[in-house]
Amino acid sequence: MENFCAGGTDTFRNACYGVASGVYDIVLACGVEKTKDHMGGFSMYVTTPFDRSMVEWDLPPVSQFAQLATRYFHHYGLSYEAGRRILSKIAVKNHHNGTMSPKAHFRREITLEQAMNAPMISYPLNLFDACGMSDGGAAAVITTPEIAKSLRKDYILVKALALANGGGQSVLQPEYDFIHIPESVAAGKAAYKEAEIKNPRQEIDIAIVHDCFTITELLIYEDLGFSPRGKGPEDVEAGTFELTGELPVNTDGGLKCFGHPLSASGLRMIYEIYKQLQGRAGPRQVKKADIGLVHNVGGVNGFFNCAVAIFGRT
Repeated sequence: MENFCAGGTDTFRNACYGVASGVYDIVLACGVEKTKDHMGGFSMYVTTPFDRSMVEWDLPPVSQFAQLATRYFHHYGLSYEAGRRILSKIAVKNHHNGTMSPKAHFRREITLEQAMNAPMISYPLNLFDACGMSDGGAAAVITTPEIAKSLRKDYILVKALALANGGGQSVLQPEYDFIHIPESVAAGKAAYKEAEIKNPRQEIDIAIVHDCFTITELLIYEDLGFSPRGKGPEDVEAGTFELTGELPVNTDGGLKCFGHPLSASGLRMIYEIYKQLQGRAGPRQVKKADIGLVHNVGGVNGFFNCAVAIFGRT
């Protein structure tokens, strides 16, 4: 499966459908990427990914997401300093969680001051707003509940699988606000409907989301209904998404600490939910872990691919 940053979770999704259809009993879903070899060294520039009948832009991913950050600050009246503080607190949170994740690429704390004052990459995003670049691989075994019972007692159930792909609609519409990602909203709604979740903030215990940049994680809070529109910064300040908060997000350090080997990331994120729901996540284990969510989003504005998966205990 090749679906930009959602490739790993989409691979898992297709493997699940293979089992659910009755065609296969046990499926192995694998994701692997060597970003340092085939993505242009460490740069990962995506200059002209699509042929389309509209004005082209040549921007690396950080500049794409910097546009969203600039607009978010403007729309909600955040000063540069206030906006940077919120984004920096997200980075500090994820680095803290990464110290307790032995498979993470980066395993050290950073301070709020370091995150606030790191070298600028693409205004207003700086070094600590961006995830690392890593090679990596991850895999998952999918089977039926009946077969799973014969293999182990602490298997985890798949509750929902959703995928949304943009076709350029948002950037062709003058009303698009650049403060949300429509594909995340659509995939989240589809997954919630399938899992019969009415209040995601109250019903989801843990979420592992696509923090390629800190602004992405902030938007995801609101796109998936964890925070009301414009209230994500307040929840960040309140510690809502910290390890001991109301809804822990990126308990293993996220892309921020693992890097982002594209097609491996979604499966790595599913692994974290798997361990958390089993109660075997060690020092980063959350107190209540019955329902978990994984979210991936990638592409460019208007053409994002988003996958959302929801998991539960038996």
